[in-house]
Amino acid sequence: MFGIISALGAASSWTYACYLWRQQTKYFSAAQINITKNIIAFIIFLPVILTFDFQSSFKDIFILFLSGIIGISVGDTFYIISLKKLGTRRTLTVEALSPIIATVLGAIFLKEILPIKVWSGVFIVSISLLGVAFQKTINTQNITSNKDIKEGFIFAILSVLCAVIAAALSRIVLINSDLNPFQTTEIRLLGSIFAFLPFLRKQLIYSVRKISLENKLSLLFATFLGTNIGILLQQNVFKLLPIGLGWTLLSTSPVMALFLARMEGEEINWKTYVLTATTILGVGMVFI
Repeated sequence: MFGIISALGAASSWTYACYLWRQQTKYFSAAQINITKNIIAFIIFLPVILTFDFQSSFKDIFILFLSGIIGISVGDTFYIISLKKLGTRRTLTVEALSPIIATVLGAIFLKEILPIKVWSGVFIVSISLLGVAFQKTINTQNITSNKDIKEGFIFAILSVLCAVIAAALSRIVLINSDLNPFQTTEIRLLGSIFAFLPFLRKQLIYSVRKISLENKLSLLFATFLGTNIGILLQQNVFKLLPIGLGWTLLSTSPVMALFLARMEGEEINWKTYVLTATTILGVGMVFI
């Protein structure tokens, strides 16, 4: 039960954080937002690093470093680019592909063979979310070009692939070591920061100083909510649930993003609500 609650909590926190991060794309590039949020999140959880035994856990730490580079450094940068081009709801909806990818990877690499009922639920969730993605909505605030939409979907798909691979690496460590989700979260954040070190510029510090206090607080809150809380809950999911089941629940973000769609100027039609209901039905099938 705690795994299910963690997954829904992670999906909720990530959804709202994505909405806040999208507001910051007016002032920062995707890479700048990513490195800034990772440094802030790492500092917040800094005391956790004192609990590491780097010598005896070297192999696990290396795998988590790799997971952080793939999932946070590369994956989140792609994700933020797609947020700017597609908006919160459509970007999150591309995650429709992730339950199937995660379930297949879990079966191949982690030997997590799931029953037909679960596969059926995963399939229903994925098809429903794809339906939500391709629903035509009227945007009263931003006119998005076809080029931006196509590029946005490409970056979103790449971010999903990075996220699922990183999740599989995290689960391998979580089920085969004594490291807890707090520790794995901090190690992954450290790995993501190392990957960005060659790209750090003074311009980033200047850009952060230049924005208003309100935007600084928004960036801080989004980081704590989406990176610290979101990744911590996500790591709990990967520890407690098979990766396919866990990712199916984590992929319910588009349902939650409906509440933010109007704030971004989108008018949602009745078909989207029907598809949202079938998404919930699919999730129910997985766990009944």
